[in-house]
Amino acid sequence: MTPRGRTAGRRRDGRRGEQLMVPKAEFDSYYGRPVIKAPSWQARDIAGYFFFGGLAGAGSVFAAAAQLTGRGHTATALKVSSLVGVSLSVAALVHDLGRPARFAYMLRVFKPTSPMSVGSWLLSAYGPAAGAAAASAVTGRLPRAGAVATGTAAVLGPAVAAYTGVLAADTAVPAWHGAHRELPYLFTASATAAAAGMALVAGPASENSPARCAAGLAALADSVVMKATERRLGTVAETYRRGRAGTLLRTAQALTLAGATGAVVLGRGRRAAVVSGLALLAGSACTRFGVFAAGVASARDPKYTVGPQRERVEWSAS
Repeated sequence: MTPRGRTAGRRRDGRRGEQLMVPKAEFDSYYGRPVIKAPSWQARDIAGYFFFGGLAGAGSVFAAAAQLTGRGHTATALKVSSLVGVSLSVAALVHDLGRPARFAYMLRVFKPTSPMSVGSWLLSAYGPAAGAAAASAVTGRLPRAGAVATGTAAVLGPAVAAYTGVLAADTAVPAWHGAHRELPYLFTASATAAAAGMALVAGPASENSPARCAAGLAALADSVVMKATERRLGTVAETYRRGRAGTLLRTAQALTLAGATGAVVLGRGRRAAVVSGLALLAGSACTRFGVFAAGVASARDPKYTVGPQRERVEWSAS
């Protein structure tokens, strides 16, 4: 006799053995419910937190570069926009937390292994530096202190622009965690495009040559990293192409490409620079909201949680 579900057969090497009669089980989930809990964050708050933080961080780097190269009007405008950006970013985070005290609670300890802990301390250090830099630029007082604050904000700016990508990737959400290598770079490229757009909008056309160049490079980097993200995610990349997320991300790519092209080709004119800058800002915002929507969609569908796990098991067993 043979065990139930098995039958005697001949192996490829000529020896007799047992072969499975029952097909491999296909896992769905318990009553089709999600395997993991979808993020309870509000898109307006957290995607806005991602966008405004990136704009602020990258803007501080642009402001320092503008100041060093004698582009004073652009430097001042970007310092102010960075202060407004980090203020809105923190406000969005606090609104999602529910109470301002909860943000203060995160500063009770410093945990290097926690992106949220590191990010909270980073914002606490960056915010005052950005504020002091903007205040000095607007009032003209304490120029040396303003220069130190500008440099400090510029040093911390790249981390502020990128750490939200690390924060999202540190979750169990398939569309975010699966792209843990690319997401910080995608957020940095998107932040650079936003800061270049702000420089085009707020700065005079006579000072916007670096911003125009940065817009082109940021658009190229954004496209390359997004394609790399989709390749790495495999099946999960469907969440970046379908539904609300797909619409937002296609819009983001179109706006970013149009904004960068307009900046490079027509950006010497004031009107074209403003239109191109607004397109870059809108494209960056759509990127953050699109990535957020893709994460929520991947968490709600159990196949995006179980499928990659099964693929990894099969790959390691082969």
